[in-house]
Amino acid sequence: MKPTILVVDDEKPIAEILQYNLEKEGFRVVVAFDGEEALQRFEQESPHLVILDIMLPKIDGLAVCRAIRARSDTPIIMLTAKEAEFDKVLGLEMGADDYVTKPFSAREVIARIRAILRRGRRGAGMALSPPSRLEQGDLAVDLDLMETYVRGKPVDLTYREFSLLVHLMARPGHVFTRQQLLNQVWGYDYVGDERTVDVTVRRLREKIERDPGDPEYIQTKRGVGYYFRRAPHA
Repeated sequence: MKPTILVVDDEKPIAEILQYNLEKEGFRVVVAFDGEEALQRFEQESPHLVILDIMLPKIDGLAVCRAIRARSDTPIIMLTAKEAEFDKVLGLEMGADDYVTKPFSAREVIARIRAILRRGRRGAGMALSPPSRLEQGDLAVDLDLMETYVRGKPVDLTYREFSLLVHLMARPGHVFTRQQLLNQVWGYDYVGDERTVDVTVRRLREKIERDPGDPEYIQTKRGVGYYFRRAPHA
């Protein structure tokens, strides 16, 4: 079955270019031209990935991203004509997995889509065998089901957050630089800056830590990167 990509952009020429190139690469493409239609098409089509413009009529792209993320961990790539770092970081804060700044090349977008879908199919933990479950303190990860539990309750993580958590948990105490995490979790063909790692870590901490400001698990090695600390209360 062909992976379904939902393309959301109110600029028809851009949507058509993306649709043409994606279909040529073997994807099934669904197009929406405003935020309301995007949410309707998302519910109807259950796409494997969403390409989402920030500037949309009716409902803006950030609100659409937030609404999708509230109900699904489907990967989202944001399209933005804005160069400001604030706009890129804000999109990631809303739950996007990646962003592309206009103007962009179709080849770059397709490369990012393939990297995300490939990583999602494998799952960061799928290469770990055994165990099929990682546990530290009141944090547990089921690698087969790709589910995360905090104090026995399920926590919704995006596939990128899940991948990062498993990667860190698999080697507790090992310090990873931001660039290493970009290469190993996002993929060697990922094109992006290291702030992406910081944003994802911050979102992950907000979901799994008792106090995100004083984390128990995901620790910062100042000036270097991040590592997973074994449960201090175990």
